[in-house]
Amino acid sequence: MSGSLRRFAAITRLSQKQPFADLADPINRIHPFLKNRTKTQAREYVRFPNVVRKVREYEISPSLFSSSFSSSSSSSTASFGKLGFVGWYLGMVKSWPVLTKSVTSSAIYVAADLSSQTISKSSSEPYDLVRTSRMAGYGLLILGPSLHLWFNLMSKLFPKRDLISTLKKMAMGQLLYGPTMTAVFFSLNARLQGESGDEIVSRLKRDLLPTMLNGIMYWPFCDFITFRFVPVHLQPLVSNSFSYLWTVYMTYMASLEKPVSITC
Repeated sequence: MSGSLRRFAAITRLSQKQPFADLADPINRIHPFLKNRTKTQAREYVRFPNVVRKVREYEISPSLFSSSFSSSSSSSTASFGKLGFVGWYLGMVKSWPVLTKSVTSSAIYVAADLSSQTISKSSSEPYDLVRTSRMAGYGLLILGPSLHLWFNLMSKLFPKRDLISTLKKMAMGQLLYGPTMTAVFFSLNARLQGESGDEIVSRLKRDLLPTMLNGIMYWPFCDFITFRFVPVHLQPLVSNSFSYLWTVYMTYMASLEKPVSITC
């Protein structure tokens, strides 16, 4: 009887040293490292879907970026293709403003002179290419650079494009720029044709005033559109476009025979 009591007391002491929680969890009884390892794997398993989601987002985002980039680049290419010559010309005006405007003036003067010769000459007469080369040189070396400087000066003096500023620019053009360039054109062309100083003065007396009166009936309308609605970097192009018909008339006037000087 006493032996049975001693065995029961020993079992009671052992149960107090090792809680029943350890019996419920045999892994803890085997080794505490396995417990920590199990918890670590459980945490990694919980975090695994987030990692997968981030990887998927990384894989999707480059494709979205590339598609948006390709669409924007294709749209810009398409827009550039739609612009064509206009886009190229605007780029040249921005990169080489004076040279581009000078070449444009020269090309317009060549076309206008050929048109003027076609109208005034008979079909059997050949074209005067020397006269055309004079017009090309005038547009390239004188008119183109002067138009660039003139329109930039007007934009600085009258930066606005309202009605009052437009009228001021038109008045400056009719009073200063127009008469000056017309006189330079007639004088230079006459000198290149071999006329003397007296002959040039006689030509100016004969042709300058009628040309200016005809210009008053043509240029105010053209200047109003140019100064009112066109940006300053494109104003020489628009002015040259308007000047095509005017240049046909100017080249005709410049090709007239020199005035006969009356001597007493």
